[in-house]
Amino acid sequence: MKLTKFGNLLAIGLAIGVAGVGCKHRPVAVTPIPGARTGEVGEAGPGNALGNGTGNTDQGASSGIAANAPGSHAGWPEDAETLKADSVHFDYDSSVVKSTEKPKIEAVADYLKANPAVAARVEGNCDERGTAEYNRALGERRALAAREELVGLGVDASRVDTISYGKDRPVDTGHNEDAHARNRRDDFVLLTPPK
Repeated sequence: MKLTKFGNLLAIGLAIGVAGVGCKHRPVAVTPIPGARTGEVGEAGPGNALGNGTGNTDQGASSGIAANAPGSHAGWPEDAETLKADSVHFDYDSSVVKSTEKPKIEAVADYLKANPAVAARVEGNCDERGTAEYNRALGERRALAAREELVGLGVDASRVDTISYGKDRPVDTGHNEDAHARNRRDDFVLLTPPK
């Protein structure tokens, strides 16, 4: 009798162990986090903590774009109005710049190229769903995606800072899909050199 109970417990334990392992598969449409090493667990990479308030959480994009020094544009006057109409919006849980939003990034790039003395900060934002930590990381990926687009359009990478506000700065405080869609965005803030 004791052998049967032991055998049953062993079989149950084995079944739970196999179920816990599950199938190994690759997630679909996942945006890589810059500096991440896939499949490895180890120490944190270089760079600042997300959302540290320095005005630059950029650790370098996956394309090899060098990060700006933290605070490289500290003290520069900020203008959130000039590029306000060019905010880029994202699909739910995505940091992929949609083709319909690329003309906005092109307009920002054109402005920056026409005004070589100024810089810009890309502010990544999310809707209210998800944890603060997850949304901070998603906001950073969104800001980095826009930065990569700007650099690809000929803007010097040293002129574009990034920061993630996660879900902390909604433009619409509603709790429906329309509000969520307005909050999933990158905003562009113009930075002018101090006089």
